[in-house]
Amino acid sequence: MTDDDSDERSGGTWFGRLRQVIRGDTATREDLLQLLRDAHNREVLDADELAMLEGVLAVSEMQVRDVMVPRSQMVVLERDASREEILKTIVKSGHSRFPLIGPDREEVVGILLAKDVLRHFVETPDQDFDVTRWARPATFIPESKRLNRLLKDLRMSRNHLAVVVDEYGGLTGLITIEDVLEEIVGEIDDEFDPTEAGPIQQQDPGCYHLRALTRIDEFNEFFDTSLDDENYDTVGGLVMHELGHLPRRGETVTVGDFRFRVLQADRRRIHSIEVTRRASSADDGDTAAA
Repeated sequence: MTDDDSDERSGGTWFGRLRQVIRGDTATREDLLQLLRDAHNREVLDADELAMLEGVLAVSEMQVRDVMVPRSQMVVLERDASREEILKTIVKSGHSRFPLIGPDREEVVGILLAKDVLRHFVETPDQDFDVTRWARPATFIPESKRLNRLLKDLRMSRNHLAVVVDEYGGLTGLITIEDVLEEIVGEIDDEFDPTEAGPIQQQDPGCYHLRALTRIDEFNEFFDTSLDDENYDTVGGLVMHELGHLPRRGETVTVGDFRFRVLQADRRRIHSIEVTRRASSADDGDTAAA
């Protein structure tokens, strides 16, 4: 039996239509997406497989500006900062790579890896820390670059972070290889993300991390406050409503005494949020946490 005979016998089955797409008989991306969704409905693909395949197709159409960490939310290290300031920033942020900036915040002079800083303090604790000695060359990319091309370039160059610039060369943000992969596989949690130990975790006095699915009534009980729990079930829902759209990582909004900053989000939903209570109310929050 020939392949053509098999296709005729398939009578327009999902596999038969997929063969047509591969051969080029069906030209549009939407047709392929519909085939994948049909496959999910037929239980050929499970929900996670469908989401990943949709993510692969989406990445090929997205640009760096769609997922980058904006300049205002970047965690950077200053070239002239003291060793104590550098260590404090590294420990507090939990990041492994940092843009190193000069006196002008538009000037990225390199990338500093946390492991290099730690190696210096372990191997030569009595020597002055020369930050320029450990700085690695920065990779600069335009904000219009396609994500699929960026992923390929990062893999080939073995870089994990790139600095994003606009058409005039001005600094607009940064992006990591993890940011791109998360568009395909969904949010990648690490040890600095809120865990199952509790929906709300204190990081510093007046600063907390919480899961976006934390219920409003849990939030109110924890902080001894009275946010609206009639129109929204979760803190993530409240943040989305206040911003008026599905936010990207780093976006902030203030509601009453609280400032909410999105820590993790993908194109589907918010995953985790940082909550900062105003200094005048921080003591109340600490009491509630106790």
